[in-house]
Amino acid sequence: MATTAPPATPNDLVGVTKTLDLLAPRWSVWVLMTVSSQPLRYAEFKPRLPWLADGQLHPRLRHLTNAGVIERTEYAPRHVTYGLTGRGAALLPVLSVIASWGDTYLEKELVADQHTGELEPERIAPAQNIDDAVALLVPRHATPILFSLQARGIATAKTLATEAMPGYGLTAVYKPLERLVTDGLVTASGTGGYQLTTSGRALAPVFQAISAWATAPAPESDARRTRVPGAAPSQNRSGPWATTPTRLPAPALPAAPAVRPALTTTPPGPAWQPSDLFSHQIPARPISPAGGPRR
Repeated sequence: MATTAPPATPNDLVGVTKTLDLLAPRWSVWVLMTVSSQPLRYAEFKPRLPWLADGQLHPRLRHLTNAGVIERTEYAPRHVTYGLTGRGAALLPVLSVIASWGDTYLEKELVADQHTGELEPERIAPAQNIDDAVALLVPRHATPILFSLQARGIATAKTLATEAMPGYGLTAVYKPLERLVTDGLVTASGTGGYQLTTSGRALAPVFQAISAWATAPAPESDARRTRVPGAAPSQNRSGPWATTPTRLPAPALPAAPAVRPALTTTPPGPAWQPSDLFSHQIPARPISPAGGPRR
């Protein structure tokens, strides 16, 4: 039977849902993490994201710029850079929480260690862990159902349909519930109700981190840029994607530092090596016989 625990607040749910929609388009997380160390010119993305097909980068940059997490700065007609806004930089710790959940709970294939030959869990790039985790949470109605179960513990399909899918009939709730069960986040309780699995309950810090980011005020630098009409952009800030900001003098070009993504999966821990983000292929991964949320 369902308990009487209150549901999550609407602001929490709306903020989490919108943030997941921001991260969901494929390669968006990879683009964000690619500029986490320093602003880059358009041509500098290709060696860092070699698998990104021509024509895929521009829509991702436009999507993330319109969302306010990446900024576009024009120094000259052929000298434009892309970097994180203050809001984008504040999103990096949230990505770390998502990556840590994915690394802990998403299934992994067993592969042979290249030195010992022993089987061990496949090492997954943090950005891929984030992509795979978001893919489980972004389908329509998935997050509202998870929020309801997080608050209630156990709930019937009827309760979930009323609370997570208002305006829909009872039968509409079974398809998203079945998907969440298949994905390993929800299980049938055996008494006619549903409850979160261990991995589903472990999503609480993920939702908390996303909600805190979504409801936080814009960083002062971003807010100042938005609210001061006619203000000249700073050396690393620009206006919306559709505008052409005042051209700035090109900064002195220091020696290019090594590519070093800022995100870590289990902070604090060893610093990332340059190959940590981009050294892994992205094959389709079948469901592991051992169970757990699938990729």
